[in-house]
Amino acid sequence: MYIWGVQTVLPDHRYEQEEITEAFARLTNADEGLLKRFHTATGVTGRNLALPLEEYAKLDSFGRANEVYAEVALDLGERAIAGALEKAGLPPERVDHLVFCSTTGMATPSLDARLAQRAGLRADVKRVPVFGLGCAAGAAGLARLHDYLRGWPGQVALLVCVELCSLTVQRDDTSIANLVASGLFGDGAAAVVATGHGTGREVVATRSRLYPGTERMMGWEIGEHGFRIVLDAELPDFVDRVLAPDVAAFLADNGLTPGQVGTWICHPGGPKVIDKLAAALELPPEALEVTWRSLRDHGNLSSVSVLHVLQETRGRRDQPAVLMALGPGFSAELLLLHW
Repeated sequence: MYIWGVQTVLPDHRYEQEEITEAFARLTNADEGLLKRFHTATGVTGRNLALPLEEYAKLDSFGRANEVYAEVALDLGERAIAGALEKAGLPPERVDHLVFCSTTGMATPSLDARLAQRAGLRADVKRVPVFGLGCAAGAAGLARLHDYLRGWPGQVALLVCVELCSLTVQRDDTSIANLVASGLFGDGAAAVVATGHGTGREVVATRSRLYPGTERMMGWEIGEHGFRIVLDAELPDFVDRVLAPDVAAFLADNGLTPGQVGTWICHPGGPKVIDKLAAALELPPEALEVTWRSLRDHGNLSSVSVLHVLQETRGRRDQPAVLMALGPGFSAELLLLHW
């Protein structure tokens, strides 16, 4: 699979982290001092949000938040598709296969049906909507495009990820997990255009890893309140224990070692997770510079983040690259690329 175009689109409403912290404190019963401490610890300096800050007080139900999700997600998704197709130099009617990933809202018909029409895709485009992969979905979506294009190398495949994390924050939840999430996650969309032949960034191998017995490590509790964050404090230590051996095994099966990888494209899950990744894989400080910058400037965009890092990464020619993301399950998605 060859990646022809990647486009990230962020909402127009941009705020510094301090503004978001103050606004969230007004909306909740959280201790403002504690909230500031957690928000500062994320390392995020600013985020783009689906709505102006003053509009979040009006989201008084799951239904209302989900209505906004559908409206904004369609706008951002359409813009991301147009940008990715322009970079690829392809018209929308050339797209044969569409994978749509999102875990921050719900719709039936799924939003990809409406996106396909708004973006000008053909009526016979093959659609696969994916819900529930969370932060891993950007990498998993690329892997599933790779699977499809191995069977249909002459076709054009499109991945679209949209996440509006700010619409899921619970105003009555003062748990540490929710306070951390309210300072960490941002909003955005990304699209990737790929074909089974070409030049440039090539996906040559993929691997999925599911860790049994870890369902409560990351995810949602879904109820009348909407999406309530599940985020285990032990997650960074778990990543430290299990990820490096799996990455090494994946590379070994492709005749490589971690030391031979020239570029690392990693999902910015949070400061502790990034630190554990770097230490476990024995990476030099500059290896994850783009990942750190994405987190600092935009927060964790869930499935969109690793695609944003991919867009901003200039890989080393003729050297392998590894793209990875972690998500609910608990799970890992690994891809081997060549520039």
